[in-house]
Amino acid sequence: MKRNDGSSVGSHGGKLPKIFVLDTNIILHDHKAIHHFQENDIVIPITVLEELDKFKKGHEALNFNAREFMREIDKLSEDSNFSRDGASLGRHRGNLRVELSHPFPEALKGCFQDDIPDHRILSTAIWVKEQNPDRFVALVTKDVNLRMKAKAVGMEAQDYLTDRVEESRLEYTRNEVIVKEDLPQEKIQSLAYGQGGIPYRDVSDEEPMPNQLYQFRWEKGADSFVTCARYDCRQKRIILVKVRHACGISPRNDEQKFALDACLNPDIKLVSLTGGAGTGKTLIALAAALEQEHDYDQIILTRPTITLGNQDIGFLPGDQKSKMGPFVQPLLDNLNVIRNCFRPGSRQVQKIDAMLKEEKLLISPLAYIRGRSLGKVYFIIDEAQNLTPHETKTIITRAGEGTKMVFTGDIFQIDQPYLDMYSNGLTHLGEKMAGQPLFEHINLRKGERSELSDIASRLL
Repeated sequence: MKRNDGSSVGSHGGKLPKIFVLDTNIILHDHKAIHHFQENDIVIPITVLEELDKFKKGHEALNFNAREFMREIDKLSEDSNFSRDGASLGRHRGNLRVELSHPFPEALKGCFQDDIPDHRILSTAIWVKEQNPDRFVALVTKDVNLRMKAKAVGMEAQDYLTDRVEESRLEYTRNEVIVKEDLPQEKIQSLAYGQGGIPYRDVSDEEPMPNQLYQFRWEKGADSFVTCARYDCRQKRIILVKVRHACGISPRNDEQKFALDACLNPDIKLVSLTGGAGTGKTLIALAAALEQEHDYDQIILTRPTITLGNQDIGFLPGDQKSKMGPFVQPLLDNLNVIRNCFRPGSRQVQKIDAMLKEEKLLISPLAYIRGRSLGKVYFIIDEAQNLTPHETKTIITRAGEGTKMVFTGDIFQIDQPYLDMYSNGLTHLGEKMAGQPLFEHINLRKGERSELSDIASRLL
């Protein structure tokens, strides 16, 4: 947890540990959150445990986090209890205490008339603050509205910042292509028409990061051209990124050229494609997967299921196929775009239909994939901006030998209430994996869905 500057000083001159009161959404976001506050003490309102009890059953990440947290505090309570001093979180760590509910102070009772969990958590945090006037006390929640309520009554409130990417790092991951206009003409000719690219020292004094992308701009007469390239850290050379085609799909701009090259490159096992609607992220990933279907035992295309509140997919009417329909339809739309590249009844269309029937090509919500071991699979995770960093890590750590993963999403279109552009799993992935030889990130900016869609994205 990133710390504030405010700290209290004890009678002997040492700083007293801070006290952080955690909201339910912190636990559901990261079940290991209690271990990320250094030497400071943690207070869990009893209301939080009551809310977590509602999340115990289910297959989503929220349900997993609720169960794991309860197991964690059960272990902590084996040798102690959650009385006034609480249970120790370990060496050089603080204590964890569960606090019963307390009413609002008399002066605030008229401000919060509704008896809801948020208000009970806030009233408990205020009580903890009043009982510890010599210590820094803060409510930690990912609920912006609750933070505003807390600050309105003079209660310190913070977001959970452990997995939040710094804004400067976010800008770096969004501007990953280096544009060069001063490369000598003979070097560009050698890159474009020679064998094996050019040494990186022809472009930079320092060695670039693995898979660093380049655009070399040059002119010939009155015409301007752009040559795309990528740094190959194995060869220590900058190599040409050619225009490639996959299952009837061709790149329409340089960004899509980079993306398709990464998705078709067997040496790059993890790809992150970000960008707005209509930039072709999912379509390119799926086309590349189908082009290489002979190299994988299965192609899985999935996305997280975002429903209202704590409702599982089971609340929808109909059988499993009917329940899955609303979630997988956007994925099927991309598959239909590829099918329409070929004549109806052609060999390519029949092959796609056979792959669907035999489940070599599987389109499914993420909840139905969770828990599987993924060996020799081309795994595409759409709408990955709705994953937490922990979910993203859980998915990637299930990759077996021969598996390739492509995460796609738009960090400006997040449907999860407690994630933002700095704390979602897709942003976290790009920031943490940058510089790894098996990882490549491409941010697509230009929409290619239609002229109308492109204008709407820019102006509305």
